[in-house]
Amino acid sequence: MQINALARATGVDIETIRFYEKQGLLPAPARLDNGYRNYAQAHLERLSFIRHCRALDMPLADVQRLLGFVDDPQGHSVNVDELVDEQLSRVRARLKSMRALEKQLLQLRSRCDGEHGDGEPCGILTELVSAAHGEACACHAAT
Repeated sequence: MQINALARATGVDIETIRFYEKQGLLPAPARLDNGYRNYAQAHLERLSFIRHCRALDMPLADVQRLLGFVDDPQGHSVNVDELVDEQLSRVRARLKSMRALEKQLLQLRSRCDGEHGDGEPCGILTELVSAAHGEACACHAAT
């Protein structure tokens, strides 16, 4: 199959497929007489594997390690559990950060009820301008 068919079948952008080839994640396909890439079922399966790992937000280096293990389980010492635990730690750290961000935005949002009279400043904008001037704001505690 050609690259556009592979892209459609996997939902992966053509430029991303080419990037994965350059990075060695996806082996180079055979070429047809006209020079077009000719991807096989194995490419589709490997690209689907990569896409699934990336959907789990795994770094490409970890995906590369996992692929090495898939390709040669005896020759690679990859602790898959450890890789997943590390990814889980990264996700948990981001969740903690996102909860803190949510709290900050809620504090900022509480400064405005959405109704402003003529010339009445928006509490959110007032807070953001204050923060831009280095002053304490509702979303960041004074230090």
